[in-house]
Amino acid sequence: MNSGPDTNGPERPAEQTRRTVDFPSAGAERADVRIRSLRTVPELQQADAVLRTVWNTPDTAEPPLALDVMCALAHTGGYVAAAYLGTAMVGATAGFRTVGDSLHSHVAGVLPGMHGRGIGAAMKSHQREWAARAGLSSISWTYDPLIRRNAHFNLRRLGAVAEAYLPDFYGPLADGINDGDESDRLFVSWPVHGTPHAPAPLPDLAAAEPVLEADGNGEPVPRAATGGVLRCVTPVDAESLRRTDPAAARRWRSAMRQALGGALENGYRIDGFDRSGWYVLRRKETSE
Repeated sequence: MNSGPDTNGPERPAEQTRRTVDFPSAGAERADVRIRSLRTVPELQQADAVLRTVWNTPDTAEPPLALDVMCALAHTGGYVAAAYLGTAMVGATAGFRTVGDSLHSHVAGVLPGMHGRGIGAAMKSHQREWAARAGLSSISWTYDPLIRRNAHFNLRRLGAVAEAYLPDFYGPLADGINDGDESDRLFVSWPVHGTPHAPAPLPDLAAAEPVLEADGNGEPVPRAATGGVLRCVTPVDAESLRRTDPAAARRWRSAMRQALGGALENGYRIDGFDRSGWYVLRRKETSE
């Protein structure tokens, strides 16, 4: 997610939307992908199609972001961009400025079959540079705390900081991915200026007290835990579980809300995420 003013210096938001603008991104170079802002209706229609494909949205359902809203964002200096491999659009993202000098990334997605190529990292790098050129201090977004790859990408690879657990944040969603599930989200923040935060090494998981783990059948098992360092497991594949066993997915949602959300309410903060599928939490006073 990376686009913004050209090398001629800062531009007013309205000027940014009158032409396509690009600037180099280390993430984009690694992914061999080009990220640019979108401004024309045909481009925005293509981005709408990409997002509908990513979310597997039926024609009769609301898209992840309405096309008219994307058009308004692009015209008024909001953030709307797309990732390209060659001439093919393979990802799209959009966000808006907030009252706290922040860019809120509302939606971002990469087409199926395109994961693992660094496209998501390139898009985030592009967002960060765009926000810096706009004089903003941070980027925020939300993600589903049950999904392992998103937790690892956001907390470990990018070094974003989890700030709050938001139960059923968007209310009911009928977008092809979240059908039948409550929309719990983690709200995270990522600084724009300086070197991105490098996550500290995580402690030995065996030394952390489990607040949520899985039994031999893959069922969530909440635990009463009060130690200084906690660990909270995620399901192996929450997205597949939602399709194949919606009742089990709902049990995981409830257990995660109780365990992770409860821990954050009770004075813990998320220190990071282990690739094996565990959140690691500490009492705030033990890590100050």
